[in-house]
Amino acid sequence: MKSGLLGRKLGHSYSPQIHEFLGSYSYDLFEREPDEVGTFVRSGDFTGINVTIPYKKDVIPFLDELSLLAQRMGAVNTIVRREDGTLFGHNTDYFGFHSMVQRSGISVAGKKVLVLGSGGASNTAVKVLEDIGAKVIIISRSGKDNYSNLHLHKDTSVIVNCTPVGMYPNTGVAPLDLKDFPVLEGVLDMVYNPSKTQLLLDAEDMGLPHENGLWMLVAQAKEAAEYFGRKPLDDSLIETVYQKMTAKMQNIVLIGMPGCGKSTIASLLAERLGRRVIDADQEIVKLAGKTIPEIFEDDGEEAFRDLETQVLTELGKQSQLIISTGGGCVTRDRNYRLLHQNSRIIWLQRDLEKLPTDGRPLSQSIRLDDMFRLREPLYAAFSDYQIGNNGSCEDTVDQILTILEGNQ
Repeated sequence: MKSGLLGRKLGHSYSPQIHEFLGSYSYDLFEREPDEVGTFVRSGDFTGINVTIPYKKDVIPFLDELSLLAQRMGAVNTIVRREDGTLFGHNTDYFGFHSMVQRSGISVAGKKVLVLGSGGASNTAVKVLEDIGAKVIIISRSGKDNYSNLHLHKDTSVIVNCTPVGMYPNTGVAPLDLKDFPVLEGVLDMVYNPSKTQLLLDAEDMGLPHENGLWMLVAQAKEAAEYFGRKPLDDSLIETVYQKMTAKMQNIVLIGMPGCGKSTIASLLAERLGRRVIDADQEIVKLAGKTIPEIFEDDGEEAFRDLETQVLTELGKQSQLIISTGGGCVTRDRNYRLLHQNSRIIWLQRDLEKLPTDGRPLSQSIRLDDMFRLREPLYAAFSDYQIGNNGSCEDTVDQILTILEGNQ
């Protein structure tokens, strides 16, 4: 079986990794320009392909038959070449989004739901939500219901983002302010990179149920794999692949007191996992063009913290990195969101008497126990997991990997 993904720009696609977990078949990326689509669909070397933007409608004239759902949706994202050579088109996005709504636990039946955006993703969401029984309002930039009259929809129960706002690399922005909706019950965002967009971070802060688009992506891929292989797959596979993808794509961030071993553990983790390691302090030195002691002496701690936040802004939104942070990154609240959006954060804990102070500006100007007393609650608030690092580094790495694998 030979399959893949057809689209125009596919550099950041997660689909190959997802299909690698779903089955033992080849899955390639087919980047084609608009004038190449027809020839590829009719004559391409594949048994089944997925189709992504901007070609989900464009491929339809080249197909021999559409499923009833694809006809209703007016879009195709899965094409199968049958044994007689004819091409069959289906839409698995419907199943994917429906599964995402169920996964979230957010009740939409009989509720007022704002769907942000009016493109293909919006079309999918609207049809699913209406089938479930939601009262859907589409918010677009220029339609009757738009971002200038959101005050008319303060009674909204659920918000679904079908726009690319907040998607990598343009993270840290949201399409609207959730606080403007006093009876809001939940938020869905089709964006999956980063795992927590600004919109979902806001929902989390408000204690609202929320879900990103990765579950939808995996669920629709699972149904597509059934068509490719012409056999059913158990729905439990969605959870398995979702957890594997989450573990694979998110960064691992190490925080902790200066000298607790973050750089060493980060390097060992990178070797074990085959990932790239980034030392935030080294990135600050590159940015400033001077050493950290020189930054403190010439410009002061506040200037150093500004540089640190600037570096974490860039690192935090990336994927699959091992990031070793400076000991004081937790002293700025803003840094939490920068790291939390796409990472699992581990607090490395080391006994104070084992911490070195040579060459560390703050460690020389303040007693370590006083520093720890101030930072301990901050480390606790930032971290997802806490790991002791008082034995061998290999044992610490083993502990980290055991915890991360157990939480897939």
